[in-house]
Amino acid sequence: MKKTLVLGASTNSDRYSNAAVHRLLANGHDVVPVGIKSGEIAGLAIQQGEPAIADVDTVTLYLNPEHQKSYYDYLLNLKPKRIIFNPGTENPELMRLAQEHNIEVEIACTLVMLSLDVF
Repeated sequence: MKKTLVLGASTNSDRYSNAAVHRLLANGHDVVPVGIKSGEIAGLAIQQGEPAIADVDTVTLYLNPEHQKSYYDYLLNLKPKRIIFNPGTENPELMRLAQEHNIEVEIACTLVMLSLDVF
């Protein structure tokens, strides 16, 4: 399955990023939650900062565009196959940079994609 980095992961069960981690795991994906606060989701430790992660297929964003800026270089250096911009995370600048680095860009909802089996 696809190794997926969830950027903006939260221990708050009301957050979509939290639901995404649970749903990705339930669908058999290798999930790496990354957030600003420590904690865990579904038994996975939330990593902080810019952890070195190899073979990332997908990054799914749960950070607003202003908070994404400090992660631009990190995300591009991970060399994922795609970045999913969930509702509220759309960012033309990062989308352009990703495409310039041959990273596929999707404006979609990870939870909907998983429910439709198109992730």
